[in-house]
Amino acid sequence: MKVLVTDDEALARTRLIDMLRQMQPPLTVAGEACNGLEALRACLASKPDVVLLDIRMPVLDGIGCARELAKLPEPPAVIFTTAYDDYALDAFEVAACDYLLKPVRQERLAAALGKAQRFVAPRWQRLEQTLASARLARDRLCAYLHGEIRLIPVDRIRYFRADQKYTTVRCDDGETLIEDSLKSLEEEFRERFLRVHRNTLVALPHVTRLERHPSGTTILVLDGIPETVEISRRCLPEVRERLKA
Repeated sequence: MKVLVTDDEALARTRLIDMLRQMQPPLTVAGEACNGLEALRACLASKPDVVLLDIRMPVLDGIGCARELAKLPEPPAVIFTTAYDDYALDAFEVAACDYLLKPVRQERLAAALGKAQRFVAPRWQRLEQTLASARLARDRLCAYLHGEIRLIPVDRIRYFRADQKYTTVRCDDGETLIEDSLKSLEEEFRERFLRVHRNTLVALPHVTRLERHPSGTTILVLDGIPETVEISRRCLPEVRERLKA
């Protein structure tokens, strides 16, 4: 069994690695990571069987990392570790994940590893439904490009546009594709993004004005990008109302 150790504290990683190596039979340490983004990159490279995943970390936290791990074709098992008991820890039981409260004990780690199972998409969905913190809107999205992972700050996104089985993310510096559905993005970011067309969500903070196009349609002008976005007649009344607020 190959185990990836993820924690933003070096001493915590060292302690977990020492415990893994003391087990009988000894487990293989696939590597270590100090945040969720590093963990994702390590999983793509080394394909561990299990990820020990701290919850509170910089760059990308454990919950955000778990969301992405569940999308992998062959996801690892996930065992969360945390020093905080203010998370809804019962949710991890509901989602058939395990968690370890710090300081982690050897026997508790061994038991968690013994029942570790792959963290597939249905498990993430159960966790998302029961863990309040998982439903908070993300401040960054993960995109995969040529085998590399890119973090996209949400405040740089101008619009989302449905594109067959993918969604195009338009930022001030270009476009990329993500697998999140337009419906799920609308639910998660309803305070910031508004549906202006059946296939488009626009970031309200980046709208500069409405204009009437010579063709008779109404368009939105957004800061930082040259193209405009068409508003459907059906969505126009709500767009006008939201822009007044």
